[in-house]
Amino acid sequence: MSGSINVRFRKVSELAHIPTRGSEKAAGYDLYAALPAPVRIAPHETVKIDTGLQFELPDGYFAAIYARSGLAAKEGLRPANCTGVCDSDYRGNYIVAMHNDSEETRIVEPGERIAQMVVIPYLSVTFEESDTLTDTERGDGGFGSTGKK
Repeated sequence: MSGSINVRFRKVSELAHIPTRGSEKAAGYDLYAALPAPVRIAPHETVKIDTGLQFELPDGYFAAIYARSGLAAKEGLRPANCTGVCDSDYRGNYIVAMHNDSEETRIVEPGERIAQMVVIPYLSVTFEESDTLTDTERGDGGFGSTGKK
């Protein structure tokens, strides 16, 4: 599957960087810290880091904000909510609440890549209440019910 959509954006800070991809086939676009100076994040602390960007996503799409795998694995820094959801009608700054899972103070540098954004289509649903649901082989088997026997 290939194709592209246009996403309008606005820089609201001189420190903002246009999102980039690490490779031609990368799904995520790196978001950068629009900071005037380094920011310290203490162990188990969460700090909001502005990207200095606002986006206009097409209707039917949202931006999912994910951790950068290297930053999470090597530094213990990740978005505090694990995955952020930015709806198409949101026009404010994209801000990443960075959480430090490590036992050491971490520093986010100006212009550092802090997260990745994936633009994803979604379906609008209508919820229909019912007294019954169709039966399946799994039924109501929950956590681990389809795992090892």
